[in-house]
Amino acid sequence: MPSIRNLLASLASRAVHGIWRRVQNAGAVTAARQGPYAFRRIGTGTRLAFPQGTVFGTPWIELGDHCVIGQEVTLTAGMLPDLDLGLYPVLTLGNGVVLGRGSHVIADTRGAVTIGDDVYCGPYVYVTSTNHSYDDPHEPVGKQWPRSAGVEIGSGSWLGTGSVVLPGARLGRNVVVAAGAVVRGEVPDHSVVAGAPARIVRRWEGERGWQPPLRTPAPVPVPEGVTPEQLLAAAELTAGERE
Repeated sequence: MPSIRNLLASLASRAVHGIWRRVQNAGAVTAARQGPYAFRRIGTGTRLAFPQGTVFGTPWIELGDHCVIGQEVTLTAGMLPDLDLGLYPVLTLGNGVVLGRGSHVIADTRGAVTIGDDVYCGPYVYVTSTNHSYDDPHEPVGKQWPRSAGVEIGSGSWLGTGSVVLPGARLGRNVVVAAGAVVRGEVPDHSVVAGAPARIVRRWEGERGWQPPLRTPAPVPVPEGVTPEQLLAAAELTAGERE
């Protein structure tokens, strides 16, 4: 039999988790519930999970439809809050963009950030159009005026956990960025980049396919109409054949 202390602790834990789920739901930002923010646009079905990270310059931030923005994601337009950034958006997300927990997207008027449709980012991805400069060897780097250049990430791309995209980067369509990679410059369509600095390690070459070739076969999608019960039965049958 559980002790009274354990029972009370279990009830308290359930209560805390229940309250936190309600807080998360209430604090999430959507087109219908923008909370303290005034985004230039939030598309249908887009949701910013609570708690949000640092968010400012929202009148110059456009979020497309059906975007999923995880907890503690930072979205900023301009170097500081409450600046007038002009007539045009500075940070734009296309439709279906996913930003993993703790990611940062930092945009400046001298270097807008544009992310295409269906771009998926793992946790703690860092995309910035502004970087510290160190021209003056006698001045602290953090006090020197930064350099800025626009960033474009093509539709259908995937950015792995902890990857960094630096000012001036131009990523094509369906680009894969390996976890921890640091990307700058041009990356052509259908390329895989890895390392710091990032280099192309695989490309799609038309009739030749992926070069170098992929090491594993392509996943087979689940046929339409197959139920979870049928999948489970198939898995158990396969496991039995291996024994």
